[in-house]
Amino acid sequence: MRLGILTGGGDAPGLNAVIRAVVRAAMRTYGWPAVLGIPEGFKGLVERIDPIELTPYTTRGLINEGGTILHTTNRANPFQYPVGDDQYADCSDTAVARIAELGIDALVVLGGDGSLSIAHRLAEKGVTVIGTPKTIDNDIPGTELCFGHMTAVSTATDALDRLHTTAESHHRIMVVELMGRYAGWITLRAGIAGAADAILIPELPFDADSLCEQVKERAREGATFSIIAVAEGAKPKGGDVSVLQEGSGVYQPQLGGIGTQVAEKLRGVTRLETRVTVLGHVQRGGSPVAQDRLLATQYGVSAVDALARGEHSCMVAYNRERIGTVPLEQVAGGFRPVPLDHPLLEAARQVGTLMAE
Repeated sequence: MRLGILTGGGDAPGLNAVIRAVVRAAMRTYGWPAVLGIPEGFKGLVERIDPIELTPYTTRGLINEGGTILHTTNRANPFQYPVGDDQYADCSDTAVARIAELGIDALVVLGGDGSLSIAHRLAEKGVTVIGTPKTIDNDIPGTELCFGHMTAVSTATDALDRLHTTAESHHRIMVVELMGRYAGWITLRAGIAGAADAILIPELPFDADSLCEQVKERAREGATFSIIAVAEGAKPKGGDVSVLQEGSGVYQPQLGGIGTQVAEKLRGVTRLETRVTVLGHVQRGGSPVAQDRLLATQYGVSAVDALARGEHSCMVAYNRERIGTVPLEQVAGGFRPVPLDHPLLEAARQVGTLMAE
């Protein structure tokens, strides 16, 4: 069996580790030929970019490298492919024909919700495909953990640790806006690990007035500073998410600005010096932490094992410390928010974290 592999959507730590694992499992365990790496995601299929031959030798040392050696783009949906200013065309037949032309028997797609939805539609057109869940947001249904997420949590936690010292030195309120789109996984986990005094996530719309009063009460009780961790998709009760740039065509809106809104409200009500830090794409970069390296390796090997068993049109998934598969049709177009009964929420409340519910 000849495999093709591509990385679609935004980058995340662990992509290279999955590529390495797929290549090694395919060639060393099953004796399959070299894996073909498709450059720049689905764009590489539509625009017939020359593939890269991947072997255990050419992928050595990748387990600790961030980014993706295959490069990626989130603007190359073959079913709505950009062909001009605000013009799109269905180029999926071109992609399917290119897969056949390259002699690819099965395509391994490393991606988030968008890329896996595309993978599902390609499977409906007859392509043998299997997906691996990649996103720092950790919002893909069917799996408890996506690779890249824990590295983003670690990066955000480190930032919160560092902001504690400057906040304490200057007696300031520090508002930290974190990524995650419409899911609060990064902010919840990093907020707890980084001892944030308040955590605001999309799943729990917050009461801005209550937040201000709670921060003022902290000050009255002797707290000389406060750290507020806010997810980019968080919103006040009765309000909407903050958008920096509206979506256009097939592109999603760019979230952001809620950190500034929260800081302005706190500054106006509490009269305390307040600063904002938007951590941004730092959370998506750098070397994967050990947990992501392990998960990525398991995902890569499990994807090859599943194909060897004859499984396809599915995604490898981590649930209850086991790797299995779930049908792509259960993943495509889905979303996994933080459940309101998640034990981390209760843990945050019990250690005194303000949720401003």
